[in-house]
Amino acid sequence: MFLQHKPSGDIIEVLNIDHLYDPCQRTILGRFHCGEEMQDPEPFGKSELTFPSGEPLPHCWVEPDYRLQAA
Repeated sequence: MFLQHKPSGDIIEVLNIDHLYDPCQRTILGRFHCGEEMQDPEPFGKSELTFPSGEPLPHCWVEPDYRLQAA
């Protein structure tokens, strides 16, 4: 899966999808998807990521108490 890094505007390849869906994980492991060479994996905070369309990540992916906020 690919997401956009808000500070740089670059595309990031998510390396562990399970961490992306887990609201208790604040960071995910990914790598910038730019240039000709494969980039080294590095941690990215979920707060710095959006979908390439600019849409934010779903609350159920980033907030452990998302059900309490919806009530």
